[in-house]
Amino acid sequence: MTAVRGAVLWIVASSLVGCLPADGGGEGDEDNPRAATTEERDLTPNVVLETSKGTIVLELDAEKAPRTVANFVAHVKAGFYDGLTFHRVKQSFMIQTGRLTPDMKRRSSQVQPLRNEADNGLKNVRGAVAMARAPDPHSAQTEFFINTVDNPDIDYTAPTPDGWGYAVFGRVIEGLEVVDTIAAVRTAKRGRFDDMPVEAVVVERAFVREGAQ
Repeated sequence: MTAVRGAVLWIVASSLVGCLPADGGGEGDEDNPRAATTEERDLTPNVVLETSKGTIVLELDAEKAPRTVANFVAHVKAGFYDGLTFHRVKQSFMIQTGRLTPDMKRRSSQVQPLRNEADNGLKNVRGAVAMARAPDPHSAQTEFFINTVDNPDIDYTAPTPDGWGYAVFGRVIEGLEVVDTIAAVRTAKRGRFDDMPVEAVVVERAFVREGAQ
């Protein structure tokens, strides 16, 4: 995993150069010329998740969630998600991955936690893709989930610990039936995870689909 982590660090740093203002983040980025990339970027990149249950295609929103998308795409390009399992599956809530291999080994990234972009107006509706995080609103790194139903209770309401919600940065445009298939698998408690599939559901490969519009 050392090679993967090293690649992630380099790619994320390169990807975020054009997305972040000189001070590294904060409010008011829309007024900062450094917040735009130095080259034309695809504002709606597509990421393909080839899973053991079928293929899911995500359309990301780099206009409304620039940091989150840049971070996610960088990890995808570094192969970070390849071989990871969906470790949290709740049929009436979401399916989550981005942390564990099927043998319960944690894959970690050394990138800095992200500023929460949940205040971007995107909602946690069915098919929306959002970043998972710890209780700290600004702690997301690599874990993400796909909403299986509308989840308004986790949307942004205020810039407070309880009001930040979870940052949506894209949506499923192909393979929502695959999401439903994963959501319906049998789960059980394993270690400290209460809703892990009994039979591992794996992201076999994640990649950016070039030329998608």
